[in-house]
Amino acid sequence: MTQQTAARRRTGIGSRIKRDFRQHWMLYLMALPMIAFYLLFHYQPMYGASIAFKDFIPKLGIQGSSWVGWKHFKSFFTDVYAGRIIRNTITLSLEQLLFSFPAPIILAVMINEVGKKWFKSTVQTMTYLPHFISLMVVCGLVSEFTNRNGLVNDIIAMFGGKRVTMLLKPAYFRPLYIISGIWQEVGWGSIVYLAAITGVDEQLYEAARIDGVGKLKQIWYITIPGILPTIVVMFLLKIGSIMDVGYEKIILMYNSSTYSTADVISTFVYRKGIQEYNWSYAAAVGLFNSAINFVLVVGANALSRRINETSLW
Repeated sequence: MTQQTAARRRTGIGSRIKRDFRQHWMLYLMALPMIAFYLLFHYQPMYGASIAFKDFIPKLGIQGSSWVGWKHFKSFFTDVYAGRIIRNTITLSLEQLLFSFPAPIILAVMINEVGKKWFKSTVQTMTYLPHFISLMVVCGLVSEFTNRNGLVNDIIAMFGGKRVTMLLKPAYFRPLYIISGIWQEVGWGSIVYLAAITGVDEQLYEAARIDGVGKLKQIWYITIPGILPTIVVMFLLKIGSIMDVGYEKIILMYNSSTYSTADVISTFVYRKGIQEYNWSYAAAVGLFNSAINFVLVVGANALSRRINETSLW
C-alpha cells in the first residue's frame, strides 16, 4: 500500500466518521453518559493496577512508591496457600458451570411447554422473586436451615441420619453454595432464554406436530437448536469469568474451618488487601486472576467461532 493510498483511506474514514456524527449526533449524545461511566470507573482505575509491580505506600502514592517488578507475583506463586486457592476457585467455578448453567435453560424450556397461562405466570413469579432477596438474607437462611437444629437436619434425623452443622464441614460448603445460588438465580437467568424461545419459528412446531413428533423431540430438535446461539453467547460469558468467583457470598458463608474448600482467589485478595493492608500483593493476585479470565474468554470465543460460527466478536 502506497503512502498516497493510505492517506486517502485515512481521509475517507475521517470523512465517514464526521458525516455519521452529523447525521446521528443525538445517538452519540445519548451514548456519552455510558462512555463516561466506563472511562471513569473501568478504564481509568486500570492505572491503579500498576501497584502490583510496586511496594505501594498510600502516603507516597502510586508514583512515589518503589518499583519491585515481579516480586509480589513470585511471592504468590510460592505461597503455601496458592495451590489451594487456585484449585478451589477452578473447582467451584466448574461445578457452578456444570450445575448452575443448565438450570435456567431447563426451567425456560419447561415454562415454555406449560399450557395454562395462569400457572406459567405463577411459576415465573415464584422463581423470579429470590433474585431480589438480599444476599445477606439468603446466606442467613442457609445458615439457619443447615445448622444442627435446622430444618434440613430435622429431615435428615427423620430418616435416621446424624445431625451436623453443615457450614462447619468443608465437604458441605460447595453443594450449599451452588444449590442456594441456583435457587436464587435460576428464575432470573431463565428470562433471556424465554425471550430467545419466542424467536423460534412457530411453523416448525406446527410441522412437527403434523408429522407426529412428540414434545421431547420437538424440544431436542427445534427448541434447543433455535436458542443455541443464545446458549453459546451466555456460555462464553461464563467461561470468561470462570476464575472470578465473587467473594461476597463466600465471606458470608465460610469460616476458618472450611477454608480448605471455600477459600478462593477473591476471598484471599480480600483478606490480603483489606484486612492485612497488603495492597500490592492483593493487586498482583487480582491482576493474575484477570489475565487468566481474559485468556479463557478469548480462547473460548475463538473455539466457538471455529466450531459453530457463533461468537461474541
